[in-house]
Amino acid sequence: MGKIVVKIGGVASDNLTTGFFNQIKDWQASGHEVIIVHGGGYYISEMMNRLNIPVVIKDGLRVTTEQALKITQMVLIGQVQPTITTLFQQQGFSTIGLNASCGELIQGEVIDQQKLGFVGEITEINPAAIENVLAKQYIPIVAPLGITKDGQWLNVNADTAACKIAEAIDAEALYLLTDVPGVKYQNQWLERITIEEVEALKAEAVITGGMIPKVDSAVDSLENGVKKVHITNCIEVAGTIITKEAVYA
Repeated sequence: MGKIVVKIGGVASDNLTTGFFNQIKDWQASGHEVIIVHGGGYYISEMMNRLNIPVVIKDGLRVTTEQALKITQMVLIGQVQPTITTLFQQQGFSTIGLNASCGELIQGEVIDQQKLGFVGEITEINPAAIENVLAKQYIPIVAPLGITKDGQWLNVNADTAACKIAEAIDAEALYLLTDVPGVKYQNQWLERITIEEVEALKAEAVITGGMIPKVDSAVDSLENGVKKVHITNCIEVAGTIITKEAVYA
């Protein structure tokens, strides 16, 4: 059976409900392999505010100075990831937390150091780092950090990381969890849309704000081999399914 990648937010209590874990169990029971990618922006901002370090966002990306990068690493690997792995383990799952230093899992390069600091664009994913964990019957739980060829750590977008990982391992499905049940059009949640329809909905300003980078990442992954992407607020519900082309039942 296929692989399923799930991107969750950093606030574990928002996503990791009984229903969430039951769905993971159902997927595993039917032979699917599950990979989790987590965010952590809320806790990073909270820690920066606590330390009186300004939080600056440009073009939807967190400006990441050297100091902000250290905090990002500390929060993602030292706080958010252990919290999520522990919650999974309490539900009987075997998990391993992964980050950029694990077999150069997420490789990248600086986008624009003068403007954004150490914010990275993902250039390559090492699928072997994921496959090795799956082969041991563990769920990989991945922090969204990258690393350059010369060993510089990078802050990378969690949605993009999930999409690139899904591409690299030829995932059957990708779930991008958000705070709404999907894409809304004329007061109705859309069940299915194609890449072509995504562009039309963006042009009509139906897809706006923070949903734009999410669907752009989804489109990129579909164009690179992922079968379908779900935009939803809980994995038990399909939400809006995005596919490359129309699917006729």
